Amino acid sequence: MRNFLKLKKNRSYNYTPRYYKGEGSPFKIEHKLDKFRSTAQRQRGLKNKISWAVDDLKNEGDKHLKLRFLVVLVVLILIFLFIIDFDLSIFWTS
Repeated sequence: MRNFLKLKKNRSYNYTPRYYKGEGSPFKIEHKLDKFRSTAQRQRGLKNKISWAVDDLKNEGDKHLKLRFLVVLVVLILIFLFIIDFDLSIFWTS
């Protein structure tokens, strides 16, 4: 009589792909760009993610990124104000 409380073990095979000529295990799932990311393979957490993002902005990136961001933001705000039919004449006195 079998023991019903014990789980059945899965079979394991020692399989190596025929045409695999790479490094390490061919079954390891890893994103192509993980080696270029500064936040990959580190401790997780909201505080760490925010600090890494701030560090990335300080160290790398386009010099005109802030200016481009502000221009896009202003254009989007003006489009939004136009859609809701906001009267911009309150900002100018005649």
